[in-house]
Amino acid sequence: MPTILETIRQTLAQRADPARREGTRRFFKEPVEAYGVAAPQVKALAREIIRETKTFSKEELFSLCEDLWQSGTLEESALAADLAYARRKHFTSEDFAVFAGWVDKYVSNWAACDVLCTRAVGACLEAFPACLKDLQKMTASENRWTRRAAAVSLVAPGRRGLYLDAVFSIADALLVDPDDMVQKGYGWMLKSASNAHAEKVFAYVMEKKDRMPRTALRYAIEKLPRQWREQAMMK
Repeated sequence: MPTILETIRQTLAQRADPARREGTRRFFKEPVEAYGVAAPQVKALAREIIRETKTFSKEELFSLCEDLWQSGTLEESALAADLAYARRKHFTSEDFAVFAGWVDKYVSNWAACDVLCTRAVGACLEAFPACLKDLQKMTASENRWTRRAAAVSLVAPGRRGLYLDAVFSIADALLVDPDDMVQKGYGWMLKSASNAHAEKVFAYVMEKKDRMPRTALRYAIEKLPRQWREQAMMK
């Protein structure tokens, strides 16, 4: 009888579309591995696997996630992120280190980074604010995806008005980062925070705009009123 991991991989292989796989590879700047399975099909498979693993302990489930992450494929990374997020009610503060380890060891593109960080890592931070200090440390990593993760993990909490001080602290640490993926990540974080704190985000941007890369700036001001956007873009 095949293991659940073997079943997942067989299902993905059966649903693979070579044309979609090639299109996916062209979509990313960095090399990516993919089966070529449409996102709705991956989500549907995730729901199936979540049901089938309800009796798994969190440790068993995270072990399956680790196996999925190790494959390096977009679809298995997305499944791993969805499976982890499904257990968010059972997260502990120690799980933050698990998720940060996955980012550092396995994430190799923005899609894998974002699907994990906007959901599982964000949920962990909302439940355990003490982990924010460990998030801050990630901004000093040599790994571009770990630095992006430090920002993107605050997208969901920031959208709900949480942790504005941490948002600005992360943005300060990444302000002049030369990597465009990191710039886009912290710009997105600021944009999300502007949902609840538009005036404070605008003030932050105006204070930092002379040093902030234009890529990050454009992301950060995207949801601000037009007049404010025009002010921010003026040299």
